[in-house]
Amino acid sequence: MTIIEGWDSHAWIDGPWIHRTPRRAGVRPRLLAEATLLPWLAPQLPLPVPVPEPTEDGVRHLMLPGSPLQDGATAMGRELGAFIKALHAVDPADAVAHGALDAATADQEKTAFLEECRAQVVPLLPAEVRTKANELLDRVACVRTALIHCDLGPDHILVTQGRITGIIDWTDAVIGDPALDLAWALIDAPPAIAKGVAEAYEPTPELRERALDWCRLAPWYGVHRGLLLDIPDDVERGLSDIPARL
Repeated sequence: MTIIEGWDSHAWIDGPWIHRTPRRAGVRPRLLAEATLLPWLAPQLPLPVPVPEPTEDGVRHLMLPGSPLQDGATAMGRELGAFIKALHAVDPADAVAHGALDAATADQEKTAFLEECRAQVVPLLPAEVRTKANELLDRVACVRTALIHCDLGPDHILVTQGRITGIIDWTDAVIGDPALDLAWALIDAPPAIAKGVAEAYEPTPELRERALDWCRLAPWYGVHRGLLLDIPDDVERGLSDIPARL
């Protein structure tokens, strides 16, 4: 049995199965929601996703093959772009009915996070960037139009022999801004992959600009978590990255 620890879940591998249990009480409803959302969602997507089933303590699903994405060609980017486009085309109301977090609840949670960032993180930044920082927090709070993965980065994209073999970790799936799913894929991904994503998804200039804003917000999560859990290294690293991205 192999143990895998994540921010939201305890996980372990038992034969062909990955078992996951919540690390905190608030995670449990989202974890269980995967067992209704993903079986409904999987047939609508062009790449494999886990199909969990409930267990006594959480969920389990068959392990998807592959290792986290590190690099890739334009063709892989087109695969990823087509996947993201198909995900964003799913009917949001149906997604909520099958377990995705609804826009109103997600708005409340995001608003609380942004208010904590204003109160706790902005005062720690150099005075000359605080206006830009507050403007960024204003911009990222206003769009919720599609079902999104909400944490779509290389750790959650599995690859085998140059092909994408799975998109994992759907605990945060929510009705939100499609630009968030494009933040890494268009801005921070290896250039060939970003090119392929753009070819397949065809983002508008406005969507690309919002994706850039989500990239600018990325280090704020590390600072917020570091302050919450008293991890000074995370706070220091994030406070250095925030001005560089603004």
